[in-house]
Amino acid sequence: MSESTLEALGGGAAPPAQFGHDALVVCDNLVRIFQSGSVEVQALQGLDLLVDQGEMVAVVGASGSGKSTLLAVLSGMDAPTAGRVRVAGWDLMAMQARDRVAYRREMVGFLWQQTSRNLLPYLTARQNVALPMTAPRRHRPARADELLDLVGVGHVADRRPSEMSGGEQQRVAIATALANGPQLLLADEPTGELDTATAREVFEALRTANRESGTTVVVVTHDAAVSHLVERTVAIRDGRTSSEVLRRDDDGDVTHEEYAVMDRAGRVQVPRDFREALALTRRVRLALEADHVAVRPDGSAR
Repeated sequence: MSESTLEALGGGAAPPAQFGHDALVVCDNLVRIFQSGSVEVQALQGLDLLVDQGEMVAVVGASGSGKSTLLAVLSGMDAPTAGRVRVAGWDLMAMQARDRVAYRREMVGFLWQQTSRNLLPYLTARQNVALPMTAPRRHRPARADELLDLVGVGHVADRRPSEMSGGEQQRVAIATALANGPQLLLADEPTGELDTATAREVFEALRTANRESGTTVVVVTHDAAVSHLVERTVAIRDGRTSSEVLRRDDDGDVTHEEYAVMDRAGRVQVPRDFREALALTRRVRLALEADHVAVRPDGSAR
């Protein structure tokens, strides 16, 4: 069969690349619905998100926006209702119980907001970090010390959590989450119980883990100020990604630029202050200009 015949039949052309085919984390039209009595709660409503290998991304949003549900899905602790979710070679929609155990042990590390959930109170820092390790037992203490040094708390190796400050506990928890060399580190409000100065120390420890070990980091927080501490901040509103802030550093000149996010269905969330300023309601007029799309209230003149 000739090449032209193959092309006519579709056999000679490469199939279109799948959405996010080269990203580490892919959420494609992700939906998560909870049943609360007789009421369905849509925590995620068609969310799209890509995170590349080696990125450090903050996910921000108001309480109830869906950001913690997103982290629960990515960690394997919760299962999506619909859509597509992939982390590296793992398809989180198709995983069985045994697969989820292996995924959570090998692929991801997790950091809770509450320090009491991250560390066992009767173990020292070194013992907490070594506990989840799958490496040979004789190598674990040295590896634990290496990780504690990486996040700047080598001096608390022999202390129990009650003998550490809140910031030290969270940095030990980061070392524990890195115990098995995960490709993805997820942190749910890791600085929510800390003061501003200590919170920056914890974020710096996460940045160090990202830079030194190459671990991809996704941090969920309600604090929009973290956009000054990470390269990309993704805002979630009503279960969808609504905007992104990109941090750029051009020869020491740091700028932060905000972008609206268009999902794969072409939907864009217009910020509330924009809608209120122009009285944009249920229906708007769109006009294609030479280099932009104009959005106007229904019935407005050109």
